[in-house]
Amino acid sequence: MTDFTPSEMMTVAAARALKNDDVCFVGIGAPSAACNLARLTHAPDITLIYESGTIGTAPDVLPLSIGDGELCKTALTTVSVPEMFRYWLQGGRITVGFLGGAQLDRFGNINTTVVGDYDKPKVRLPGGGGAPEIAISCGEIFITMKQSLRGFVEKLDFVTSLGHGKGGNDRAAHGVTTKGPTRLITDLAMWEPDPETKEFTVTSLHPGVTRDRIRETVGWKAKFAEDVGETPAPDALELEVLRDLHARTKAAHEGK
Repeated sequence: MTDFTPSEMMTVAAARALKNDDVCFVGIGAPSAACNLARLTHAPDITLIYESGTIGTAPDVLPLSIGDGELCKTALTTVSVPEMFRYWLQGGRITVGFLGGAQLDRFGNINTTVVGDYDKPKVRLPGGGGAPEIAISCGEIFITMKQSLRGFVEKLDFVTSLGHGKGGNDRAAHGVTTKGPTRLITDLAMWEPDPETKEFTVTSLHPGVTRDRIRETVGWKAKFAEDVGETPAPDALELEVLRDLHARTKAAHEGK
């Protein structure tokens, strides 16, 4: 089981970033797959929290939305949304927030609101939901997105969730004391913010990916760390667990 897709590489790399003792606020989609892969492999004691108020959930299949009954059925407890946000999230009890987005800039700011002019957008997106609060209240933020010129843009059409703002100390200047985005995991590479400028910098290339490929898929001038490594490929267990998870999810959502 040595062959893997870029999406599988992204999910595995994101899962590896999580620790067994993390309390993680999980987004739907790629973040959910990564967090549950971590739970099913190296981090069985991780606490997964979804926006609907489910705490310590352990879904057998990936949820369609935060309101999926699978989350409540397998949670240790379910609290009200006001309690979730005021006590758990804003109370500083969550170590990692896992987010994705439609657009991302080099400082980790995320757009999930509109593409184009706000009053006459080309595309109206789902909106922020709880992401703006997650972005400023969790201890740190991991972002998972597939790289493309469409998604990795020089300037966002709308800032839904704050990353590092304009870079440097801009986040702190807004009165936000949490770390913000500390990792960006894509289908091509691992990125981390520069300690000074806070601009995302490539620290590791996934197997077979070139620097030119990185440059071709971002809308800004990509920067690379002094020592860029190669991301370890997924092992057989990681791929088996991830593929089984997706197979169960597909069967459940098709009613089989």
